[in-house]
Amino acid sequence: MGQSIFFDCKRAEKDYVEEYEMQLTLASKTQKAKMFLDGRDLDQSDAYGKQEVKSVTLARPNIFIVIEASFAPEDIMGVTYSAGSVSTHITLDPVTGKLKKIEKIQGGILGASLGNGTHVSEESCLPAKIPFKPQ
Repeated sequence: MGQSIFFDCKRAEKDYVEEYEMQLTLASKTQKAKMFLDGRDLDQSDAYGKQEVKSVTLARPNIFIVIEASFAPEDIMGVTYSAGSVSTHITLDPVTGKLKKIEKIQGGILGASLGNGTHVSEESCLPAKIPFKPQ
């Protein structure tokens, strides 16, 4: 496995605060870049869709992350949603802890609930004092 970097992160939205651990593994000659949130691998694929970490790039002082997701059409509680996609571009400055996430949402349940288009959010992620154990 490639070199891993660990972060303690916090996302706050109105009265809701979520804390999570993030592990970034840089690509090596034999393995692609990976991203884990609370030990969960973000590369996922099943009958409902696919999510893939496309790249984790170290360009000091920042880390750039690209994630692509696509979702099959869904029928939830009698409501039909079209196929959808989300393209996520993350910039993380580990010195300041500023994580900026730009998500381009098109269709699907996310497009219906959050709206199609570009959504920008910020979180804080500082290097972990003690790396957690990945699953």
